[in-house]
Amino acid sequence: MSTKKVLGIDPGTGICGFGVVKFTTHKQPHMITAGVITTPAHTPVADRLLDIYESLEQIVAETEPDEVSIEKLFFNNNITTGISVAEARGVCMLVARKHNIPIYEYTPLQIKQTLTGYGRAAKKDMQEAVRKYLNMKEIVKPDDAADALAAAITHALMSRIQYRD
Repeated sequence: MSTKKVLGIDPGTGICGFGVVKFTTHKQPHMITAGVITTPAHTPVADRLLDIYESLEQIVAETEPDEVSIEKLFFNNNITTGISVAEARGVCMLVARKHNIPIYEYTPLQIKQTLTGYGRAAKKDMQEAVRKYLNMKEIVKPDDAADALAAAITHALMSRIQYRD
């Protein structure tokens, strides 16, 4: 039986979502852990990035993921927010690379389309899709954690051939 653990990441400087899902052939996938890394708003960016780095290091050490699925950066109108998200994303990728964990990237549109069939799905629809896919009784909160789990699930679905015996 083939098993893989995928760490999904929804990068952000203030709130960085993470979720680890265990995928086993012929079994229901299940969540190992999910949550958010939060950093105080008025803290220097370097300190916030260090917090994210140290927290992800601990998550990787505890869960030992085989692969990382991270949301690609999507710029809206606020370039300042985009830059800080890019910095957090870089730190997340650094942690994965440091541990020789393969990194896979998916756009928000790909993740939403894969889980709901609609690329502009609302947050609550994504939370519900994650709940259903993982056969959970309640939706995962906050939505950043659900988005991270959605990234992990998307990777499993997009690369399903790797999960066959």
